[in-house]
Amino acid sequence: MARGFVWATAEDLLQNRAFVLSLYRSYLRVLASDKLSLSLAAQASKRAQVREMFDMGAQERSLHNIQDLIDAAKYTLSQLHKGQIPRESYNK
Repeated sequence: MARGFVWATAEDLLQNRAFVLSLYRSYLRVLASDKLSLSLAAQASKRAQVREMFDMGAQERSLHNIQDLIDAAKYTLSQLHKGQIPRESYNK
């Protein structure tokens, strides 16, 4: 990421693209695994939530917010790999 800039450039977004796609695929894989023992309906619901979060994150243009979103995604993915479903921290 470019130093000193607050907003992401096209080059910054391109550098993150492969990593973010890898994170997305990892989320889908772990949701379908036996570690979480989710029903098919629960898996579909969680996949829709993941898709919605990644769609909202794709619209972000602040370098700091992008890095925070990536860090949060890594942490949540590590919790899912342990078989734990992190609780939602926002109100619907």
